[in-house]
Amino acid sequence: MSLILKTFMKLSHNYYIYIVQCSDGLYYMGFIDDLDRRIIEHNEGLDPTCFTYIRRRVILKYFEHFTEATQGIAREKQLKGWSRKKKEALFQEDYELLKKLSLAKASNHPSTSSG
Repeated sequence: MSLILKTFMKLSHNYYIYIVQCSDGLYYMGFIDDLDRRIIEHNEGLDPTCFTYIRRRVILKYFEHFTEATQGIAREKQLKGWSRKKKEALFQEDYELLKKLSLAKASNHPSTSSG
């Protein structure tokens, strides 16, 4: 294997942001490098301090894949700022509703700049 390929393989990673729905209907969002393992961990309840521990069984509603951690972290921060309705539109791939919800939020918070 060439040095270039070895270097690429070290730099190429898998990261995921994900949203699960808990048994009480609340959503939990996370960032991880092994999505399958993390969903299993949530459902097995390995960490009593975890938000999902008392809310098991969780169902994966949405995920996105990234090869760079910084991109995934930025996207997670963006989605955490979204309303429940907007997240649900994303789950359903209802991009028209997403657009409407984004426009409605923008009209409720007009710019304060003077120019």
